[in-house]
Amino acid sequence: MKKLTFISCLLLSSYLSGAIAANKKQPVYKDAKSPIEDRVNDLVGRMTLEEKILQLNQYTLGRNNNENNLGEEVKKIPATLGSLIYFNEDANLRNEAQHKAMEESRLGIPILFGYDVIHGFRTIYPISLAQACSWNPKLVEQACAVAAQEARMSGVDWTFSPMIDVARDGRWGRVAEGYGEDTYTNAVFCVASVKGYQGEDLSGNKKVAACLKHYIGYGASEAGRDYVYTEISNQTLWDTYIPPYEAGVKAGAATLMSSFNDISGTPGSANHYTMTEILKNRWKHDGFVVSDWAAVPQLIDQGHAANHKEAARLAFNSGLEMDMMGHCYDKHMAQLVEEGKISMELIDDAVKRVLRIKFRLGLFDNPYTPISTEKERFLLPQSLATAEKLAEESIVLLKNENNVLPLANGNKPTIAVMGPLVKNSAELLGSWCGHGHVEDVLPINEAMDTEFAGKAKLIYADGCDFDGNDTSKFSEALAVARKADVILLCMGEKKKWSGENASRSIIELPDIQEKFIFEIKKAGKPIVLVLSNGRPLALSKVEPLCDAIVEMWQPGVPGGMPLTGVLSGRVNPSGKLSITFPRSTGQIPIYYNQRKTARPHSGKYQDIPSTPLYEFGYGLSYTTFNYGDIRLSKETIKRDEKLIVEIPVTNTGKRDGAEVVHWFISDPFSTITRPNKELKYFEKQLIKAGDTYIFYFEIDPIRDISFVNANGERVLENGEYYVTVKDKKIKFTLTD
Repeated sequence: MKKLTFISCLLLSSYLSGAIAANKKQPVYKDAKSPIEDRVNDLVGRMTLEEKILQLNQYTLGRNNNENNLGEEVKKIPATLGSLIYFNEDANLRNEAQHKAMEESRLGIPILFGYDVIHGFRTIYPISLAQACSWNPKLVEQACAVAAQEARMSGVDWTFSPMIDVARDGRWGRVAEGYGEDTYTNAVFCVASVKGYQGEDLSGNKKVAACLKHYIGYGASEAGRDYVYTEISNQTLWDTYIPPYEAGVKAGAATLMSSFNDISGTPGSANHYTMTEILKNRWKHDGFVVSDWAAVPQLIDQGHAANHKEAARLAFNSGLEMDMMGHCYDKHMAQLVEEGKISMELIDDAVKRVLRIKFRLGLFDNPYTPISTEKERFLLPQSLATAEKLAEESIVLLKNENNVLPLANGNKPTIAVMGPLVKNSAELLGSWCGHGHVEDVLPINEAMDTEFAGKAKLIYADGCDFDGNDTSKFSEALAVARKADVILLCMGEKKKWSGENASRSIIELPDIQEKFIFEIKKAGKPIVLVLSNGRPLALSKVEPLCDAIVEMWQPGVPGGMPLTGVLSGRVNPSGKLSITFPRSTGQIPIYYNQRKTARPHSGKYQDIPSTPLYEFGYGLSYTTFNYGDIRLSKETIKRDEKLIVEIPVTNTGKRDGAEVVHWFISDPFSTITRPNKELKYFEKQLIKAGDTYIFYFEIDPIRDISFVNANGERVLENGEYYVTVKDKKIKFTLTD
């Protein structure tokens, strides 16, 4: 009997333990097998108001290397904080902060770690403006994938990139950060970037969440001055600035960042029309919007909000979910809810959007970043190969009189190499260079020594600095130049001369550099001008003095090696401009797809030609290409039909070369005025010497010849249209 009683007790104990375990069943949000939406809804239902509000805030952590962020360091991180900007380049500090969130908070909600991974994390690629000049989206996608891998392995889950602000004013420093002046170009490279950063599965340990910025119209800042007012009509908003963002959202971009600027009177960070009516209601974006740095309290400076509390109300109710370093949400949102000025329904929706991205990143199931060495993460051979290839394809040959280039073409010349960029590695990294190290960059002089070993005699001289008035080295440089067969001048901008808060009133080379070019011209030798810069430059003063001009941009860690490959002829340049180079600053804004003028033969500048110095899509090669006639599959199409257009391009030179074909469409007569022409498709192909390649473009009437009206509605009108490729043009007709 005693034995039976003992067994019964064991059974009872087992039953009770099972019952207790059943009652303590794991919450749905912690179940990795449950659908994400179920996990999101379950978690939000368990959260307090305070926990919800903190999820909508972003602070900083780690080394503070952004000049906008000086003095700001978060010492005590709330365990329930939503996000941190992570300035370190290894995962240790991140994991310490994440441990606090997972173990010291009631619900164990992971922190989302973001950083400005703009054109590379440690393996720094050419600036984005240069990348667009490659016209190779696949290569840009590969570069973004490398940046994502390095960032994720270093503790960063989220990049504030790509910047897809259509920018037509070279005075604006942030032209360096985007893909140039054209709407379609920005859209294509936006999609490539998003695919590279995010891949097919955000939860992978080599992918990061993308952030489209700056939403919207930031590139239209008056006179190129950062942060200022922008006057943008609804028509221009839909025509010019919205399409890249729509393309990025459709590509699956996880987040967006609001813009600093006003949009015709309503700041981007408090604009209900753009953030809610368009983004959420029309496009059904289910991620979240983060402000730019302290953009919410900036609403006070813009005259839109009277105080921080009102700024929080205006921004949040307009559709801005996360406050980046503004401290308006964390300090005032609870009171605003209590007063009925912010609804719990909107709070819950915002929190769900933030949590949704965290779940998609896999942070709940894998909150910590595995520790790895720098050698395992950074500067991998394949990463460096991608960087060098992208830098090579980004270089634009602007001028090459009498075939001065390539150098050392069968002879052994003496080359005088001089200018402020010859031995300077730091400036080649460009602005927003992440965790790039100067020592990783190969300077131009070392690249020249390697490239031209046994092929040319190199003699060096400093000549001049980037700026200032010191001409003391002019005479020495001129003496060196007179001993040379050809002179290589490496000129341009410092990296901080472009980027955020780097507006310039005049976009010419600094006076000292121009004076130096004039001085060296006295040597009577051919001059090759190499430019490294983060914006288009007005070169009218110096262009006539130079026999060749090479735009290398700011190439990142490859440094001078891609350049020397072009100079020697090892690399055949294939880059084409993604932004117009004006003759003078006074021509700005100048871009290829301006609308038609009321008097085509009037309204010109009286002192200079009204044409640009170098137009959008311009770039030379070491070979020649002959374009045949454009051919149509049919001359008249209906609305539901596609039109195939093709053009044969023959490499008539003696060496292989890659050519970019830009397909433009124009609508000569419409119910609203349209640009002279609009880029609708491009393709880059390597064509061997003597071969012909036929480029194709399938025209979809809705996609390619319709326009968007001021309400964002697509309008397709019957009538005549033109397809243009270079100097070739052909007409087709659309009917019912």
